[in-house]
Amino acid sequence: MDYSLVIAAAQAAGPCPPGDEPSWGRRVQALTVDLHMIAQQASQDIARLESSRRFVAFLEEVEIEASSRRGLLTLRSASGEAEHVRTEQQETDRGRALIERARSLKGRWVLVFRYNEQTSATQSVRMLAHLMDLGDGAISVAVAQKILTDDAGGVVSRAQAAWAAAGLPTTGTVSVEQLNSARAQLPQP
Repeated sequence: MDYSLVIAAAQAAGPCPPGDEPSWGRRVQALTVDLHMIAQQASQDIARLESSRRFVAFLEEVEIEASSRRGLLTLRSASGEAEHVRTEQQETDRGRALIERARSLKGRWVLVFRYNEQTSATQSVRMLAHLMDLGDGAISVAVAQKILTDDAGGVVSRAQAAWAAAGLPTTGTVSVEQLNSARAQLPQP
């Protein structure tokens, strides 16, 4: 048996009050079991992270998928391609934590840890294991123009008109706020 969990639980329980050994012992035992369960979950989470595909993307949107109650993240690669990744259901502790973290990182570049979860014998869903913040929302002009074109339903002329109306540069980078100002300029179909 690994006694390190018992030692950690005893330290967490604090000193045993004189004459209260049975109660203190039960507290240490309960804490040991809790720590063991936490260690098992952490081991599973680490294994998931180690087997995840890692890539850098711009976190564009975080929504709740109505049908599954999962977080649905829209990520943009450096090439401007969109990818959707889901979290666990928002009712779970893990799902809620990932959704909150993703919302706090919206408009930033992130390191994404993604794995595939089998939903049937022939289908899988892209799932989020973890996100790491990589920095502010400066987006290359090429990626921002791709996002705006997607927002314009693929109609390049609409995207170009909005880009010009917002007075955005043709090279370099733009901020999230600048991209949003161009989005606001999109003519309605």
